[in-house]
Amino acid sequence: MRERRYFIAGTGFEAPELAPGLHVVATPIGNLRDMTIRGLETLAAADVIYCEDTRTSGKLSEHFGFATPRKALHEHNERALIETIIEDLRRGGRVALISDAGTPLLSDPGFPLVRAVREAGLPVFAAPGASALLAALAVAGLPTDAFSFLGFLPPKAEGRKTALAALRDRRETLVFYESPRRLGDSLGAMAEIFGADRLGVVALELTKKFERVFRAPLGELAGQFGEAEKGEAVILVAGAGDVVADPDEWRTALAEAMVDQPLRAAVDEIAARFSLKRKDVYDAALALKAEA
Repeated sequence: MRERRYFIAGTGFEAPELAPGLHVVATPIGNLRDMTIRGLETLAAADVIYCEDTRTSGKLSEHFGFATPRKALHEHNERALIETIIEDLRRGGRVALISDAGTPLLSDPGFPLVRAVREAGLPVFAAPGASALLAALAVAGLPTDAFSFLGFLPPKAEGRKTALAALRDRRETLVFYESPRRLGDSLGAMAEIFGADRLGVVALELTKKFERVFRAPLGELAGQFGEAEKGEAVILVAGAGDVVADPDEWRTALAEAMVDQPLRAAVDEIAARFSLKRKDVYDAALALKAEA
């Protein structure tokens, strides 16, 4: 019978009996010392660990010395495996779910499985721990009383701008994940849509040796990250402020913009610059056009 043990700094520990059910386990986002004792006990005592990439999770298994079998579960096979996992749970199985790093389901696989297990009336347990989302919020210096996690923005420019435009007037802190190769493009789009003066934070390589956190207006950040960085990034953006733009000022600016730009482009520019609702600016542009 397989030993259900794990090791910390060479010292072995016996994992206690694990309750039957699906166990959603957070794993480190870079620093292996962030692995929790409960998480280790769960992974060592489980019958099987479902993970995004068995090679990535193999490093965790090797470091802590647990020998639990690993199986791949990712966006391409998750739905096909759900019934198999549910049948295992109905027989009293102890199944662990992890992602490559951090807390499963947060821009990672797992949601269809957890939903199906819950709908089947079977138990789901959380072994909480590391999360890039929460780590970034903790160090950014932006309000945390209300925030929205938006995951990854669309990869194409137009889709990205459309998604950001829908968030322009939100007053809570906005949190995004982004790949290093698209970091500069996303920050540039944010500066254009939210306004270059809106405060933003970029957190790179959180919990790792070269952790870096940059806090500045979006316009400055966009210029700073023109080239691809190393490591996954978390972008945080301050919510829309309470300052109401002077109507005479933005209407004058709109009229000037309409002289040498198409109506749609002028509306987009003024709405972004003054943090206004696009519909209000569009209506004003139509009125100016009718008066001309």
